[in-house]
Amino acid sequence: MLYRKMGKTGDNVSALGFGCMRLPMLNCQSAVDRWDPNKEIDLEQVDRMIHHALDNGVNYFDTAYPYHGGKSEVVLGERIKGYRDKVMIATKLPTWMAKEESDFEKFLTEQLERLQTDYIDYYLLHGLNRPLWQKMKDMNALPFLDRIKKDGRIRRLGFSFHDDIIIFKEIVDGYDWDMCQIQYNYFDEDYQAGREGLDYAASKGLGVVVMEPLRGGKLTERIPDEIQAMWDSASVRRTPAEWALRWVWNHAAVSTVLSGMSEMGQVVENVRLADGAVADSLTDQELALIGKVKAKYRDMLKIDCTGCAYCMPCPNGVNIPMNFSIYNDTFMFKDPEMSSMLYNFMMSPEQRASGCLECGECEEKCPQQISIMEELKNVHERLKA
Repeated sequence: MLYRKMGKTGDNVSALGFGCMRLPMLNCQSAVDRWDPNKEIDLEQVDRMIHHALDNGVNYFDTAYPYHGGKSEVVLGERIKGYRDKVMIATKLPTWMAKEESDFEKFLTEQLERLQTDYIDYYLLHGLNRPLWQKMKDMNALPFLDRIKKDGRIRRLGFSFHDDIIIFKEIVDGYDWDMCQIQYNYFDEDYQAGREGLDYAASKGLGVVVMEPLRGGKLTERIPDEIQAMWDSASVRRTPAEWALRWVWNHAAVSTVLSGMSEMGQVVENVRLADGAVADSLTDQELALIGKVKAKYRDMLKIDCTGCAYCMPCPNGVNIPMNFSIYNDTFMFKDPEMSSMLYNFMMSPEQRASGCLECGECEEKCPQQISIMEELKNVHERLKA
């Protein structure tokens, strides 16, 4: 395993970080099941996955208060008890859930209990955007961060981010952060904080953790024939996952890359790939090929959804990520009959796009700023029986 510095902290973090948002689920028969809050985590498989990662040098584990309905922190805490002095835990304060200042202390106390630890290595304000940043300042979150770092319950402070570059720079400059977490992949190089934000944060001494390097699996699952042909044209053979991860690792400003792994094979492959996580190692020809693949994907995508599920749960039960995934597949894989079948027969009526009541709650939460209500209408019109 290769290691990189987490900015000015000097911490050596593994090039591969273990993201605990997409852990494997029991009785998960389809992608629809993935977002079912009643599904239980496959603890046996998680044991194997986490211990393989630990035994191969992964030392950065990322979770958050709401992941898996609150179960992610508990599962992680149970599995790293014997490794606590060898790993760094990152978790997040659920900014949108805080109603009053006293909630900050309540959340942190609960998280320490869930994780079975006296301290957290990296504590992030979760999912900051312009409104949430203002909310955190108004609720005195920054003095709270000062206090918990001083009393030793938190070692490092940071934020995860979903908004534009202007507010990103304002947040970076608005507090003495140790690190930040941004969405970054070859498809989203100029999106949200993007390359400009990556370089800006690094110039200020912040460590930069990258999430969504595979865009929620969209860059590796069910690769369209024309995309695969482009990968196959390269002089060196790599999987789509390897191309995508190596592109992110190619940036020297990146401290670690989170992968939300959901099966053992992904852990094994990603650990292997991390051994080659060397910055500035891709050739000009390889970078040009990745640029062509990106352009081709852009031509095919209809809705710019990563499947992060920040929009969930829908008050009326609509499975927004699944609707968008099936809709995009209609165009990317040119199989409208299969997409229509999945929509009409694999999803319950309340999960379908037609169940949207246009309350707008999802659009307030969407980090991609998608016009979800309008797009759900398009989904239903295209896929209805």
